[in-house]
Amino acid sequence: MHKMPRIWIDYCQFMVSQCKITRSRRTFDRALRALPITQHPRIWPLYLRFAHNLPLPETAIRVYRRYLKLSPENAEEYIDYLRSVGRLDEAAIRLAAVVNDENFLWHELCDLISQNPDKVTSLNVGAIIRGGLTRFTDQLGKLWCSLADYYIRSGHFEKVFDSYAQFEESMIAAKMETTSELGQDEDGDIDLELRLARFELLITRRPLLLNSVLLRQNPHNVHEWHKRVKLYEGQPRQIINTYTEAVQTIDPMKATGKPHTLWVSFARFYEDNEQLDDARTIFEKATKVNYKQVDDLAAVWCEYGEMELRHENYDQALRILRKATAIPARKAEYFDSSEPVQNRVYKSLKVWSMLADLEESLGTFQSTKAVYDRIIDLRIATPQIIINYAMFLEEHNYFEDSFKAYERGIALFKWPNVHDIWNTYLTKFIDRYGGKKLERARDLFEQALDRCPAKYAKTIYLLYAKLEEEYGLARHAMAVYERATAAVEPEEQHQMFNIYIKRAAEIYGVTHTRAIYQKAIEVLPDEHARDMCLRFADMESKLGEIDRARAIYSYCSQICDPRLTAHFWQTWKEFEIRHGNEDTIREMLRIKRSVQATYNTQVNFMSSQMLKATINATGTEVQLEQKSVPTAVFGGLKDD
Repeated sequence: MHKMPRIWIDYCQFMVSQCKITRSRRTFDRALRALPITQHPRIWPLYLRFAHNLPLPETAIRVYRRYLKLSPENAEEYIDYLRSVGRLDEAAIRLAAVVNDENFLWHELCDLISQNPDKVTSLNVGAIIRGGLTRFTDQLGKLWCSLADYYIRSGHFEKVFDSYAQFEESMIAAKMETTSELGQDEDGDIDLELRLARFELLITRRPLLLNSVLLRQNPHNVHEWHKRVKLYEGQPRQIINTYTEAVQTIDPMKATGKPHTLWVSFARFYEDNEQLDDARTIFEKATKVNYKQVDDLAAVWCEYGEMELRHENYDQALRILRKATAIPARKAEYFDSSEPVQNRVYKSLKVWSMLADLEESLGTFQSTKAVYDRIIDLRIATPQIIINYAMFLEEHNYFEDSFKAYERGIALFKWPNVHDIWNTYLTKFIDRYGGKKLERARDLFEQALDRCPAKYAKTIYLLYAKLEEEYGLARHAMAVYERATAAVEPEEQHQMFNIYIKRAAEIYGVTHTRAIYQKAIEVLPDEHARDMCLRFADMESKLGEIDRARAIYSYCSQICDPRLTAHFWQTWKEFEIRHGNEDTIREMLRIKRSVQATYNTQVNFMSSQMLKATINATGTEVQLEQKSVPTAVFGGLKDD
């Protein structure tokens, strides 16, 4: 009885009541395959009701797609279902597919795609709505609003304005066409004149309208407030109102950008218009705002002081910065965000640095010294502040005080931050005392070199050695150079050995450099060791020590591959031609062949190991052509 719909209906209803989803779906499918198509309308309502109640929409969507092949006129039912389950992208696609139906209303499609721009991604929404504008002239207002709504929800605010402007332009064109058809004079049409005036005003106000939209979206956007002020250029009252509204609206904790720049610009506006009292009022209010960062408040105080300096109110500038750095009643740490910035700005180095500069220029020696001491006591000094303080004391001939300033800075910082302080301190100490306080200078150098990283050791060692050469003992200088060759970075060792050898030759003579050359050849990498060997051998040959020179060449040959270091072998050959005989030249050539064979063996061994590793890694046998094995791969090892 598989052709009887009543049996299938009862069977399907029974399976659905058992809540067996997969078996129910397969039963419905069997019914549709068994029954003639004229009987399908009796099965589909049950099938669709069953699909509606499923927990996951994917099955229902596939069922509906099959149903629409039979009854495409029921597409709206499918679209309603898609909207109910949040499948808006496919709903929009289905709506777009049936928009050519004369009985279909565009409003539903426009509402769907304009209100869900983030979910409808498969359609060109702008093109669809603009197509409706040309097709449905009696619905222009509704469609223009849908297009504007879409652009607003998508964040394309400039396109909102463009759509508005096009709407006004189309209305003006329609009005002019109507007037022309009626034979009326366009110049006397008040309504047309008003529309033209409104369109011109709209075009003029475009930047301001766009700025208003952005500020309504984020009233704490500092950059947009600055742009709004520029839009009112030449309108002082509007600028003042805008600045006032901005500083009252923005919450510094939520601000995008630096809110203090609005206060500074506001005060600068009054300053530019020669209203200093009003500018001071703005600055005073700005210093009471609870900014998010201490640096913002510090910038306000500095700008306040600079304004007074521009107008040569030096005492007032000093008073402002002293007020900014005064210790608050409730002290707080610089990075303690739980405290307002007013309780933390006294530790701002930016304000203290400006105050120190002003005190040096305008204040007394004692007031300037007190400022620098206070910076160090607060532990907010930088190495540059320490150096500035010491230089200031030196300029006033307080040399020992300047050295004490260096010492205080050294106690504050560790390597590598202390490098500049040590470098300046040692240079100034030597310039001041020379060899008069040699032991003290040596102690300072030893302190500086204690835990000194290799990166910074070279400069200090050279300075130390120079001190010993000029004011101390030559053997002490040589000891310093020797320490330096081991303390500097590897890439600087070659240069350090060159300096050491040069100074030793100048002080003690070239014979004293033999031990230095030997150590350099042992320590340096092969590239630099070869250079040292050539120079060492050249020195010995100039001294007439031919056997010594030949021994050096023989030793160096072990690290000189003839294929890569032809210069070395040519130099040795020329040496033997000048100072040797047939036997020594033959011995040199024998050593060259031996070294060549050694390097060939090493290269061939590495090649064979690499080949073996490759074979083991792939797990396959490599079949090499017989002619390429002995010559190309293994070279001299073919007999093995």
